[in-house]
Amino acid sequence: MHEITCDLLVIGAGSGGLSVAAGASQMGADVVLLEGHKMGGDCLNYGCVPSKSLLASAKVAYGQAHASAYGVADQAPVVDYAAAKDHVQDVIATIAPVDSQERFEGFGVRVIRAYGRFVDDRVVEAGEHRITARRIVIATGSSPLVPPIDGLADVPYYTNETLFELRERPEHLLIIGGGPIGMEMAQAHIRLGSKVTVIEGDRALGKDDPELAAIVLDQLRGEGIEIAEGAQAETITSTEAGGIRVRTKDGRQFDGSHLLMAVGRKANIDKLNLEAAGIETNRAGVVVDDSLRSSNRRVYAIGDVAGGMQFTHVAGYHAGVIIRSILFGLPSKAKTNHIPWATYTAPELAQVGLTEAQARETHGDRLEVARFDYHHNDRALAERKSKGLIKVMVVKGRPVGASVVGYQAGELVALWSMAIANNLKMSQVAGMVAPYPTISEVNKRVAGAYFSPRLFDSPMVKRVVQFVQRWLP
Repeated sequence: MHEITCDLLVIGAGSGGLSVAAGASQMGADVVLLEGHKMGGDCLNYGCVPSKSLLASAKVAYGQAHASAYGVADQAPVVDYAAAKDHVQDVIATIAPVDSQERFEGFGVRVIRAYGRFVDDRVVEAGEHRITARRIVIATGSSPLVPPIDGLADVPYYTNETLFELRERPEHLLIIGGGPIGMEMAQAHIRLGSKVTVIEGDRALGKDDPELAAIVLDQLRGEGIEIAEGAQAETITSTEAGGIRVRTKDGRQFDGSHLLMAVGRKANIDKLNLEAAGIETNRAGVVVDDSLRSSNRRVYAIGDVAGGMQFTHVAGYHAGVIIRSILFGLPSKAKTNHIPWATYTAPELAQVGLTEAQARETHGDRLEVARFDYHHNDRALAERKSKGLIKVMVVKGRPVGASVVGYQAGELVALWSMAIANNLKMSQVAGMVAPYPTISEVNKRVAGAYFSPRLFDSPMVKRVVQFVQRWLP
């Protein structure tokens, strides 16, 4: 066993672990990075990058079939599903060098390609190495959650970790799970020529504002996707024709050729032997405090494995939080109120902070909701992307949440993350100047909508203006 001593040990080379390792090493720390699988983690290899790449192929196909509104003849797209998957792999290969072992070794990080396992509170074994570290960061991410549905183990099925290896287009794709992953892959496949059925035990896109989610679901149904809500899968069997059959608890039955499980994620903690290090866990992952420290004060957990919001950008944010504590010994805490998320269907669906329902429950009568519809935005009209709206939840003149559905919603929500993170007032957002014509004007216009009643419906304002006008030369 080869003994190694270092300042910082990072377990997991996904987005969070890579950010910590690169930052700490470049600022002078002695860093060891462990990765037993692929550099870049889930996001690069199985998640964000491949899913958005496949959606891009689907968008092109859809555009060919819906071009007449722009003065271009509609054409039925000829889809080569395998070539679309080649596009996905090409994008992954293009990004991969940024996350490569060689690049991080160039930063001075010692990279060991093995899984880590705790043997005590500050020692981890990985392959032939025994590593003693002053501080340890668990950044092992998450994996697809596959629930114990009766019969599932006896039929072939896909998860996000295997779907992108599929080379033959599914004739009829059944998707169990109506969250972001399920709905994105549903729209990608309907546009690439598959028949698609989504089976959701509760409400599809259930974590988002229902009013905005309904706009997305109407679009998806309009494209031909069958979305069955309140449909809890009970049994899964093979059909006589070699397909898949899903029966739900309320007696409904759905037949298809392929099955995608997209019901959620589970933290990757099974290989870590956390008990040996005195690290407390729960069903969501490693239990951490506001500083992202575990019950073992030498050990931090970030990203999906920390049991909170499971997004790549959260892992990157967590990395920045703990760098301050680990390298400089300064207090640093993670917040969640400014963390946005987006579902990259068309139209997109994005959220930051409190939804309207959450804000009403928290703030009651103090809440004001400013709204603006996309169909009043000239760029959206020019692009024929005018279906959508934005809602901003405001308390005492400051935004506490924003919900956006429509073209480039994921881009628009970033401004509201900045506003909430910096405790900005609506007047400061209203004071920005957006180039015309752009979708970004939606943000300025919704801030203006907040002030419109105060300016245009106020008798006091009218009296003041009339008084001033009488005295102006």
